Amino acid sequence: MSWVYLFFAGLLEVAWAMGLKASDGFSRPLISLATIAAIIASLGLLGLAVRTLPVGTAYAVWSGIGILGTTALGLLFLNEAASPARLGCIALIAIGIIGLKVLHP
Repeated sequence: MSWVYLFFAGLLEVAWAMGLKASDGFSRPLISLATIAAIIASLGLLGLAVRTLPVGTAYAVWSGIGILGTTALGLLFLNEAASPARLGCIALIAIGIIGLKVLHP
């Protein structure tokens, strides 16, 4: 169950990272509140995950999911740069997440 908590914590990290951009520096109240709620929920689920997973593994996977998701959404919807070097480095993060899951099922 810890991996499920961790997965959803990572998705919520993507939500709040995108919310930071959409809130325009917390100047849009409703989006700002949703972003803060996503931050709290994400950290709460991360806290549940670290009950049984090593904190280093959980944190790396949590932040990796956030990095991958936020980067993908930035590329798709915010016209962020997709250079080969950037995509290669993001691929290394994905490989690291998979490795951590395989090594600590």
